[in-house]
Amino acid sequence: MNTKYDFEGTGERIVYVKPVAVADLPEEVREQSGGIEQVYAVHDSDGQQLALVANRSLAFVLARQHNMTPVTVH
Repeated sequence: MNTKYDFEGTGERIVYVKPVAVADLPEEVREQSGGIEQVYAVHDSDGQQLALVANRSLAFVLARQHNMTPVTVH
């Protein structure tokens, strides 16, 4: 029995949103953080990072503006 769901077949583009500690990012990114301690990364289904944004709401808005369906990763 194959329980894997084929999202690509539906035409739906899923992206994953997860919190990232600014301290874990490269120095050049930390310098641009403006004192924020946590940002949110948006990744495609292959794990490729598409964006870093200041908050979760912005990550979801950004994804939807690009016709993607965002889901949270814990």
